[in-house]
Amino acid sequence: MKTVKVGLLGIGNVGSGTFQILSMNRNSIAEAAGKPVCVAGVLARNKNKKRDIDIDPDIISDDPDCILKSDEIDIVVEALGGIEPATTFMINAMKNGKHVVTANKAAVAANYDKLLKTASENGVQFKFEASVGGGIPILNAVSTVLRGNEFTEIMGIVNGTTNYILTKMTEEGLPYETALKSAQEKGFAEADPTADVEGIDVANKLTILMALAFGVYVKPEEIPTLGISRITEKDIAEARANGEKIKLIAHAKKENGKLQYSVKPMRLAENHPLAGVSNEFNAIFITGNAVGELMFYGRGAGPLPTGSAVVGDIIEISKTITY
Repeated sequence: MKTVKVGLLGIGNVGSGTFQILSMNRNSIAEAAGKPVCVAGVLARNKNKKRDIDIDPDIISDDPDCILKSDEIDIVVEALGGIEPATTFMINAMKNGKHVVTANKAAVAANYDKLLKTASENGVQFKFEASVGGGIPILNAVSTVLRGNEFTEIMGIVNGTTNYILTKMTEEGLPYETALKSAQEKGFAEADPTADVEGIDVANKLTILMALAFGVYVKPEEIPTLGISRITEKDIAEARANGEKIKLIAHAKKENGKLQYSVKPMRLAENHPLAGVSNEFNAIFITGNAVGELMFYGRGAGPLPTGSAVVGDIIEISKTITY
């Protein structure tokens, strides 16, 4: 039985998490996929860097063509982040007949139609479950088992950094700057947290959610977006006095046939399901005309939760590969 061979573009958080899961769950993954799956190539900026995971140095390269043009590689996992060169690499991989899996919300949101069109034109699969909600299987649910619904509303906490900051401000009374520093110390926030705290990351994810749930592609920059950097202790106290909590919410709702959407801090009643989502956790609250209200909850980031979603996509593709 031939082995499905995976090429990893990048071996940072997402790449290393994917590699770990493919290694530690090798047997159950092979059973689920119907064939063995292994990593046969890794793109790394520094081939000789000491890593926490045990990778055969012979499969590591600093040349992307060793993966993108290799006849050995069946599935390319893009784990670089950012829009470029990630998008170009994914397109080149698909043009070379390779299936592509990514967790890259920025690249998917910016080039959604182009990436799907390239996959279709080249007879390959393009999957991106991990791009929204980390390990939460929201995209697969919306596009498969819930597809019989007409969706009317999506509300989501889809950024762990901002949710952690707001949780600390609410539960411990910390000012914004102190809560941000805590998030950075714990590794939840980057040194430059702009994309998170100004809502840019959330807008990317809302673009993807709307495209799948409502069939409408809206560029992230066209979504009215307001982050949390101006939230004060006074705002938190006023919300608490009214029995509410402030959360950064990705929101899309269909009213009278028109789709309204935004990313902004919202006051939620303390008994709202999303109000109880704390720290770095994510949750997506979705309403369909047949199924009613559903909430998906879990870890929205991290090497293993995100890698879990990536590996799920790898397995689904592997099932369809025949030799």
